[in-house]
Amino acid sequence: MKPKITPIDHEVSLTENEFIVSKTDKKGIVTYVNRTFMSISGYPESQLLGKQHNIIRHPDMPRGAFKLLWDTLEQGDEFFAYVKNLCKDGSYYWVFANITHDYDGNGQLRGYYSVRRKPSRRAINTIIPIYKKMLEIEKSSSTKEAMAASQAYLNETLLSLNTTYSHLMLSLNDMEEQT
Repeated sequence: MKPKITPIDHEVSLTENEFIVSKTDKKGIVTYVNRTFMSISGYPESQLLGKQHNIIRHPDMPRGAFKLLWDTLEQGDEFFAYVKNLCKDGSYYWVFANITHDYDGNGQLRGYYSVRRKPSRRAINTIIPIYKKMLEIEKSSSTKEAMAASQAYLNETLLSLNTTYSHLMLSLNDMEEQT
């Protein structure tokens, strides 16, 4: 069961040289975390291993973004996203996440491997209004309808920008690296 944490308005930031690394099984149960993950999130390893990765899901993150994540992974593609996570003490941190498949020596899917790094402020400021609108939509109706409406909004937004979610995430990252 996910612990109830009250979010506070305090941002924790990664440094440019820090990378958060974790592994999960196929159902999103944490099987590995690095020290940076524990330090930033405020959770000891014993409170992360064996738990759903969503233990750090911030309530400002729309469920539609995570549905897109799972849909993308199920299609065999890697996933890129800007994600706001919740620390054990209620503070938060933003990451630029890359999630890939983790295969065993026989090519069988074992789970997923995620590397997260410090995102640019420009990227965060770009994605916040999109996530905020998705979250408003999700809170407006029943779960199934809300999820579909949230995803429809995201798809319409991406269509208006003539891009895909992954391309938008990567282009925001590329813009920062070029400046």
